[in-house]
Amino acid sequence: MEEHYADSKAPKPLNLQARATRDDWLDACDGGVTAAQGFKAVGVHAGFRADPHRLDMALVVADEPCACAATFTRNVFCAAPITVSRRHLDDVGYGIARGIVINSGNANAATGSVGLETAERTTEIVGEALGCPPGEVLVASTGVIGQHLDVSPFISAMPQAVADLSCEGGKSAASAIMTTDTVSKEAAVCFAGDDIGYPGVTFTVGGMAKGSGMIMPNMATMISVITTDAPILPDVLHKALVNAVNKSFNKVTVDSDTSTNDCCFLFASGEAAPGALPFALDSSAYARFEAALDAVCQTLARKMAADGEGATRLVTVTVAGAANEEDADRAARAIANSPLVKTAICGHDANWGRIAMAIGKSGAHFAQENAAIDIMGLPVCRDGLTVLFDEEEALKRFENHEIVIDVDLGAGDAQTTVWTCDFTHDYITINGDYRS
Repeated sequence: MEEHYADSKAPKPLNLQARATRDDWLDACDGGVTAAQGFKAVGVHAGFRADPHRLDMALVVADEPCACAATFTRNVFCAAPITVSRRHLDDVGYGIARGIVINSGNANAATGSVGLETAERTTEIVGEALGCPPGEVLVASTGVIGQHLDVSPFISAMPQAVADLSCEGGKSAASAIMTTDTVSKEAAVCFAGDDIGYPGVTFTVGGMAKGSGMIMPNMATMISVITTDAPILPDVLHKALVNAVNKSFNKVTVDSDTSTNDCCFLFASGEAAPGALPFALDSSAYARFEAALDAVCQTLARKMAADGEGATRLVTVTVAGAANEEDADRAARAIANSPLVKTAICGHDANWGRIAMAIGKSGAHFAQENAAIDIMGLPVCRDGLTVLFDEEEALKRFENHEIVIDVDLGAGDAQTTVWTCDFTHDYITINGDYRS
């Protein structure tokens, strides 16, 4: 059979990656969910897990009730903690809250009225320990679906957990929410307020997340708690969070499965500038806060993708040249969710035909003769046809921790980036043995 090749005179790489270039006013800082002023946290072993050495309950608390916003899973089979936390934020996704408690080991999902009672009772237990109304307490759970959650570990562990809350407790809290995660996930950035109307003030955004499998959020099992000491009103905070989540956590897919328990919470204490006017939506201060929040969310999202169950490689997929944002997202997700693409990456095989297959079935509108594909900066397809490339060079590039796939559909100006990981034999082992 005759092979057809595009004109392969050293085609230039697509170079579509909108790499996260951090502005010079934005600095990474140490810590995670307690990096911002006005927050304390702790992670403890409460008894949800059999292993006494494994932390299984996290508590993140603001010094005072503060603005809070959240996004939640759209999975119809949502967990009881999701329903209760929604209620406590007046079913609009924002309000005033004091803190959040998260248990691992049991999702409290598909547990009916008993599960709802347990989640509500949990907020009462935390509220009593903190001296605040139950309505100011949010709750999240992660673990096995369909098993009733015992409330007694909350009762027995809460007094000591509250006593142990500290500004250094973010790390233990991040560890306590892990399930099949292999590493805890934290991030924090800060920025100065000197030229945005808050002279002498440094603002911080920090957070933690967990997620390794059953991840393709639609608001990965994904839970994230983010804090800031910037002064922001609840409704404005919610707008910023929704925008940030749509560019970060909602662009992650490990296995195309949307969990029953996905949620992301954002608290704003205002403690960096007590008494200061809140950030206005059209202000430069708000724009900088948005950029800082994006940086934290995208860092956590990338860490989640890199820690996908059994993964050995973070995979970044950018699709450009789409007719619209929806088509860009369809094509990128089709690549990122394809078992054939993900297993090819595991096998270090630059098989671009699998990428072409994925975009072709995605429903995105484009003509194949306009499509171009690069793998790790190597042009492998132009005008819908093969470009000769050095297989040995491709093999070397597969040693990188991050595998980058760039696609240009040649149909417009829309672009998006999605993060995923490779599929390995360990993914089957982890999920085949999940309940054993």
